[in-house]
Amino acid sequence: MNLKHLKLTALVNGVSLLKIPLLAWCLPEVVRLDDQTSEVKIRLGYRTKNHLRVMYFGALAMGAELSIALMAVDQIQKSGKRVDFLFKDFEAQFLKRAEGHVHFICPEAAGVKALIEEALSTSERVERTFKGHALVPAKSEEPVMTYSLTLSVKNRSKLS
Repeated sequence: MNLKHLKLTALVNGVSLLKIPLLAWCLPEVVRLDDQTSEVKIRLGYRTKNHLRVMYFGALAMGAELSIALMAVDQIQKSGKRVDFLFKDFEAQFLKRAEGHVHFICPEAAGVKALIEEALSTSERVERTFKGHALVPAKSEEPVMTYSLTLSVKNRSKLS
């Protein structure tokens, strides 16, 4: 993990502790954030496993959400504007048991950037659906889960 990702991980966990304690409980790690892709890891352990010793549904949902939210937060911070976002819907297909540390990958960073830019140019709420997948690299490169979430964004700063 490089220094940039270490700082982002600390920021995500610090903000989560104050605003979304349940996410902070899972201790997510930022693996990658660039112009193309966001990748977040949630470790399988006491906090995230269910009674069958695989990743709990709630932890999988939080990882999926964070893989998209991380890109939105990054773009909003770069804009310096007050922009609010939330997720309107969530769809997931669970393909295999998540029997290890799970990586959530969303390759749609350009789309998130475009959505934030669109939101900055209007006072209307804008939304778009983004897709991603989760895998357990220690076991296989085949996805254990695919997901799509609709990101809804509104510019709260005054437009000139």
